[in-house]
Amino acid sequence: MIRRKFIFATLALYPLTIFAKMIPIIMTRYGKGFKVNAGEARFGAHYKMKGVTLNMLDIKISGKDTGNELAVFEQTGLTPKGGPPLHIHPNQDEWFYIVEGEYLFQVGEVKYQMKTGDTIFLPRNVQHAFIQLTEKAKVIVSYLPAGKMEDFFTVTNNWTSAPTKEEIVKVFGDHDMKVVGPPLTVD
Repeated sequence: MIRRKFIFATLALYPLTIFAKMIPIIMTRYGKGFKVNAGEARFGAHYKMKGVTLNMLDIKISGKDTGNELAVFEQTGLTPKGGPPLHIHPNQDEWFYIVEGEYLFQVGEVKYQMKTGDTIFLPRNVQHAFIQLTEKAKVIVSYLPAGKMEDFFTVTNNWTSAPTKEEIVKVFGDHDMKVVGPPLTVD
């Protein structure tokens, strides 16, 4: 009889222990709203993708805000005819909304011409790349989950000289991405 009460009590407390572990996540994600002003970044840091492009990225919603479920960046395109190498995110979906300018995206083997107002979804485990076609451009890009993207942009921002292809492959790999081909070119 005592054993049965012990087992029942233990099973009854199990949901409470799970809930207790979720409280920090719930409070982090839903605890408090915030505003990020135009031209500003969530934590004041403007990241440059030195060596990959010259684009500037501003965190608008951090993985720290969402329990690492989502990260949103505003990317100012400063690299006409430039973009990242063809790569894969094994653990993240990604989407882009074109705020200004034009791009060419490759998703799998399909290429898409993108213009202001267009949205594109890049599912995890599918190779993709993009190239900026216009002199000026701006996109909103989101990563689901946030993964290691903020750390990736911190590393590329800290490069002081152009990285080798091997260094680019390593940094992508260190941040859960796999380079599978060269950047796109304009035909």
